[in-house]
Order: sequence, then C-alpha cells, then structure tokens
Amino acid sequence: MKQLTKAEEEIMQILWQLENANVKQIIQELPEPKPAYNTVSTIVRILESKGFVDYEKQGKGHRYFPLVKKTDYSNQSINSLVDNYFQGSFKSMVSFFIKKNDIGLNELESVLKEINKSEKS
Repeated sequence: MKQLTKAEEEIMQILWQLENANVKQIIQELPEPKPAYNTVSTIVRILESKGFVDYEKQGKGHRYFPLVKKTDYSNQSINSLVDNYFQGSFKSMVSFFIKKNDIGLNELESVLKEINKSEKS
C-alpha cells in the first residue's frame, strides 16, 4: 500500500468519516482557509489513481468513497513507522513514547489492561 501525503491523508480522513462525498462536501469539512475546488479535486483524483478511492457518477458530478479501510491504512502506517524508526521493534517504540511523553504508572497500567482485554476477545 502506498503512503499518502499530508494533504491526501487529510482528504482520506474526511472520506472515512463521511463514507462518501462530492468535492464540495469535502471542502466544507476542511478547516479555514479552505483550499480551492480544483486543488481538492486534483487530490481526490490522485487518491483514485493510487487506489484509495473510487467514485460513482451522480448527475454531472461524482461521489467519492474510500476503497481502503482506515484501520488497514493505520496498521500499515504504524508498521512502517516501527520498521523505519524503531528497527521493527514495537517494544522500542513503546519504550520511546513512554520516556518522551512522561507516561505515568496509572496510564501505563490502563494501556496494559486494554491490551489484555483485546487479547481475550
């Protein structure tokens, strides 16, 4: 799966949230200052060429919808982060975030409970 640019990922976040939208609806969800219609339209077409979105014709326009699930992209992105910055070690990544973010014991215990709960499911 290809990596997305920051602008592409911002559009995908909106499409994942809305499930399908035309360019005008995507623009409405973007923060100020709003980009030009042609800019968003171009990004959506790039996402289409990368296989992240598809469209269905609606009148004179198109309604775009995601082909890639948010969870699939998130998993791929996390794995890439771990491989590129932590030599493939999740333990190193977690240790890094604990040290850099000054995570307390209570929060760490809470994370461990969530992990244990998900393993039992």
